[in-house]
Formats: sequence, C-alpha cells, structure tokens
Amino acid sequence: MPRPLRVATRGSELARWQAQRVATLLGADTELVVVSTTGDQRTDVPIHAVGGTGIFVKEVQQAVLDGRADLAVHSAKDLPASDAPEGLVLAATPERADPRDVLVGSTLDALPAGARVATGSVRRRAQLVALRPDLTFAELRGNIATRLERAADFDAIVVAAAALTRLGLEDRADEYLEPSIVLPQVGQGALAVECRSDDDETRARVVAIDDVQVHAAVDAERAYLAELGGGCELPCGALARVDGDEIAVEALLAANDGHVVLRAHARDTDPVVAGRAVAAELMDHGGRWLLEDSSLLGGGAA
Repeated sequence: MPRPLRVATRGSELARWQAQRVATLLGADTELVVVSTTGDQRTDVPIHAVGGTGIFVKEVQQAVLDGRADLAVHSAKDLPASDAPEGLVLAATPERADPRDVLVGSTLDALPAGARVATGSVRRRAQLVALRPDLTFAELRGNIATRLERAADFDAIVVAAAALTRLGLEDRADEYLEPSIVLPQVGQGALAVECRSDDDETRARVVAIDDVQVHAAVDAERAYLAELGGGCELPCGALARVDGDEIAVEALLAANDGHVVLRAHARDTDPVVAGRAVAAELMDHGGRWLLEDSSLLGGGAA
C-alpha cells in the first residue's frame, strides 16, 4: 500500500482547499504540511514592498527540498516564472478554474465617479484606471475571507474568480471582468504541483494528474513573463489557450498609472515559443521603453 503523501501548502482556507483537491485527484492518502510564508506573515504592507516574486511559495518549496514534504501545491500565479529552486520540478498543472478577475460590491459601470476600489494588485489597478481614470485605489491584502469582510469599506474590491469558485462564494461576485477589460495574471486560476526532481515515485504519481492543455497554456504564459525578466516590475498579465495544434496567447504590459497599456498576441505549436514571441512583439512596440523607464517601475505583476 502506497505511503501517505506529505503535501506542503500555505495555511489559508483556499490553499488548504487546493491541496485537498490535488489529494483527491491523486486518489492518495495525504498529510498536510502547513507552512507560513513571508507573504502570509507581512499582510501590513503591499506585496511589492515585501519582495514581490515568490513571497507565497519559497517556504513551501523549502519544505519539499528539506524532505519535510513530498510535494507542494501552489496557485500557479504565485510561482516565479524563472529561477526555480534547484532540485524541484513543476510536475503537474492538473486543472484551471475561471482565470478572470471579479468585482465585488459593484459592477464597473455602476461605480460612481471617483469610486474607491481596493486591490493589492498593480496589474488590476493599471488596467482599471486606463478604462476609468476617475477611480481611486486602496491597498487590500489578506485571505479571501478577510478581503470580503472589508468589501463594505470600499465601493468595490477586486479578487480572482477562481478563489470565489473554489470556496463556494460565487454569489459574492457582482461582475466578472472579461480579459478584454482586465487581462489576468500569469497562471491565474491554475494549480501547480511541484516535487523533487530526484523523487521518481512521487513524480510519477503527480504527472498522472497533469492536464496537458492547461500545462501548455500555463507554460506559454510563464515563458512570456520569464522573457520580461521573470519578476517584471511593471503591471503585466497573460492568458493562453489551446487552439487546435497551436497555443494562442495574449499578453499585456502597462505603466503603473495606466497611461500606457500595451497588448499583443502570438501563437505557435510550442508554448514556450508562443510566450517568447508575444513578449518580443510587446518589446518591439513600446514594451522595451516601459521596462527601461525607471520612473514607471514598481509594484510587480500580481
């Protein structure tokens, strides 16, 4: 009888749900190894001020590297697009929920002039202010329950649709923001399962639950972000899908204040090539200037 798998995860309700979901897909007995991350500990400051890339995964990854856990379950959007720790492999992206963002508290059209919208993501802020320059923004951190509790303090808050769906809170969504309005974060809605590269037994069990189409889409999005530098300091997002034999990917890069919002599309049979191609397209049409202009930096891709 296979031994129970030790699954490293953050301690939030959503993270635990995701870990249990992977356990169900594996059909295995599991033991959760709950890890507190830097991002969980520092909810008093904006994400980019804490360190941005990897603040929700590094300690979870270390639990696997140390042998305290056999695998780690993450939200794919939290994984850095480059500089993966040596000894770990992204073995599966088993499924993807709705990748869109949602407004809670109001629809976009119903927001009054000068409305105060809360979100910790500069990606969301830049795209929303490009559509509605009158909007003002407030910082919002914490788990989903905490954010929803604070929703009444603002005209609206923005959260990931996947988080509401997984926790059975879809009724709290007032408007799903289409990618044409707010392009999601790289990997948003997808699960990512890592294990040690030399742990053949665990890797074989995890690979069996991989969704190849989801994995290809996430690979394309991550390749785009990696091409920008892995931890792009500007608001950026991407969404890819399998279209026949090709991967079609749309990507965005913007200035923090939303006065410049660049979008591009690319497709290829190879997801990594598609991701790199859409990055090159953006770079050739103003993205390089955005990345080089230090006055526009800050915030990250969350």
